[in-house]
Amino acid sequence: MAKVVFITGASSGIGRITALLLAQQGYIVYAGTREPSKFTIKLDNLHVIQLDITDRQSIRHAINTIQTEQNKIDVLINNAGYALVSTVEDANEEEMFDQFNINVFSIFRLCKAVTPLMRENNTGVIINISSFLGKIGLPLFTFYNASKYAVEGITDSLRYELKPFNIRVHSIMPGFFNTDFAKGNLVVNTSTLDESSPYNKLANNLIPSILAQINGGNEAKEAAELILKTIEDDASPARATVGDKARKFIPMRRELSDEDFERRVREYYKLNG
Repeated sequence: MAKVVFITGASSGIGRITALLLAQQGYIVYAGTREPSKFTIKLDNLHVIQLDITDRQSIRHAINTIQTEQNKIDVLINNAGYALVSTVEDANEEEMFDQFNINVFSIFRLCKAVTPLMRENNTGVIINISSFLGKIGLPLFTFYNASKYAVEGITDSLRYELKPFNIRVHSIMPGFFNTDFAKGNLVVNTSTLDESSPYNKLANNLIPSILAQINGGNEAKEAAELILKTIEDDASPARATVGDKARKFIPMRRELSDEDFERRVREYYKLNG
């Protein structure tokens, strides 16, 4: 019997490519998105479903739909997310809350709703799409960093919590990928970019470099293929990196002291000026 996958943030980028790849591989895929009209590709086993991950009722309605049609969810992929670009000084309460509401609290909501179904079936896979910035700090991305560090903590703890019920939990840590992320998933605090900001020099130096790395990043299919492998391989590691930047920085982070690693990052992103 075909496995049923529920993926969030499926209208673009890694989420979209993953939904298509899994459907092409024979999975029954429910692609959750706030704007179903953006997902125009039609496949028999790909179902685009309305989903607002900030709304418990929307989540419940989506899961009830899947239950009614399939009576199970085998795989949950928590993919939806975005990055707030702001200094800590400039960010307002709404921006801070929204960053965590989308990137962190939504994972709690989805796991809370899906876990009972997996537990009853004594099987399941949860994959949290994190970031290599869940292990590495960068200025102006403090809130995004913090949210992805939280995703790593969720993954670590849930692995203990759900293992007795034969539910695997994994984290995928992408580097920079050439998707629509830079266009639609970077939210910039205007004060941080203002010419009068004391952080203007930092912003003018760092942000163009990050955008260039995103636009010149790896293809989303590489991440989708790793997600597929993680689903199908019971021996998959707790977390895996994908993309050039992740493969470069994560091993370096493990090998160096905090001070040496920070020195390398400062040099690489020219943060010493």
